Amino acid sequence: MNCHTGEKPFSCQTCGKKFNYKRSLVCHMRSHTGEKPFLCQTCGRSFSNDYNLFTHIRTHTGEKPFSCQTCGKNFNYKRSLVTHMRTHTGEKPFLCQTCGRSFSQNYTLITHVRTHTGEKPFSCQTCGKNFNHKCSLVTHMRTHTGEKPFSCQTCGKSFQRKNSLKYHMRTHTGEKPFSCQTCGHCFHHKNSLKYHMKCHTGEKL
Repeated sequence: MNCHTGEKPFSCQTCGKKFNYKRSLVCHMRSHTGEKPFLCQTCGRSFSNDYNLFTHIRTHTGEKPFSCQTCGKNFNYKRSLVTHMRTHTGEKPFLCQTCGRSFSQNYTLITHVRTHTGEKPFSCQTCGKNFNHKCSLVTHMRTHTGEKPFSCQTCGKSFQRKNSLKYHMRTHTGEKPFSCQTCGHCFHHKNSLKYHMKCHTGEKL
């Protein structure tokens, strides 16, 4: 009946947080003890509660039970569907208190705030360079390892960055998405268009 009365009689002795049910307190206590008794039999990863294990198993089975009613895309997790739906609704509920810019995901807001604070929590263990985003560190590490995971299916050339492969593909497809509004000349890359515009503005090349 606690769910109806709002009563939370079970209290964490470590942080004081209160819960409706004893099982919720037991599960919460694992955040303090670090206990993860629920083990994935496929990869050996462990979890603090059975629900997280249950949803994790979908990464192995490929099950995606949550479907977008607008475009039909399927997701492993309900929260992923909720986030995806914002691409259709345009909802951006996470607001930056510094500049007023809003975001569809809390994580995107967290990483954006670092542009204001200057925080760079991801550090390269090889050269000591720091980064705002983990993905930037991952990409940077390839300059040390030489890894080029993005390969062109047409000519076999490989690249460190996904965007580099995307730009390269235009040499095969002939796509030139950047158009000069003055003379209509088209370019593969945005920087090429910027350089070209100097011909019209008179800016020194």
